[in-house]
Amino acid sequence: MALQSTPKPLPLLLSLSLLASAFSDPDPLQDFCVADLDSAAGTNGFPCKPLAAVTSDDFFFDGLSTEGDTGNVIGSSVASANVLTFPALNTLGLSMNRVDVAPGGLNPPHSHPHASELILVVEGRLLVGFVGSAGNRFFSKVLGPGENFVVPKGLVHFQYNVGEVKAVAVTAFDSQLPGVVVAAPTLFGATPPIPDEVLAKAFQVDQKTVAMIKSKFER
Repeated sequence: MALQSTPKPLPLLLSLSLLASAFSDPDPLQDFCVADLDSAAGTNGFPCKPLAAVTSDDFFFDGLSTEGDTGNVIGSSVASANVLTFPALNTLGLSMNRVDVAPGGLNPPHSHPHASELILVVEGRLLVGFVGSAGNRFFSKVLGPGENFVVPKGLVHFQYNVGEVKAVAVTAFDSQLPGVVVAAPTLFGATPPIPDEVLAKAFQVDQKTVAMIKSKFER
């Protein structure tokens, strides 16, 4: 009688990939789920607005049609179409921003912890770039109208107007709420504040310099 062979365990890599897929976000089980913003958000979105209360207006948003005010210290403005401003995006896994940047203005270094970003320049010329995690390599390109640049999820990036006229970009995300962490105010304007000695050590400057920078971000 032939001996039965003992089943061999799956290779570790395959096992991990199967485990990861088991815990990936499920596809929506309905056509749409317009967010009920009056209810508390759950882990992955808001409860649905009652279907009988949904109208065509829920699927319309004009918040990116208005020119942004760039008359500020950094010379830029960002308007967002995400689940908080456009509730029909709930569970759909996408959102957009409009970025207006004055000549010499900057959308400062920041990251989106929940999403990758696709940048499309509509007007003007923008230097866009990000820093990778391997060796801190800097990847950048000057974009004109109709040109794209992609920023991988979670990496620090920026947009800087290198032209002589205002620039406008539209950015798309693979998340209904990408999140944003702006580097400078996050570090120097945190509440409660990060200790001066920690920032001085990290940036290899004295605490007087840290205090001066913090004063720029006081609320």
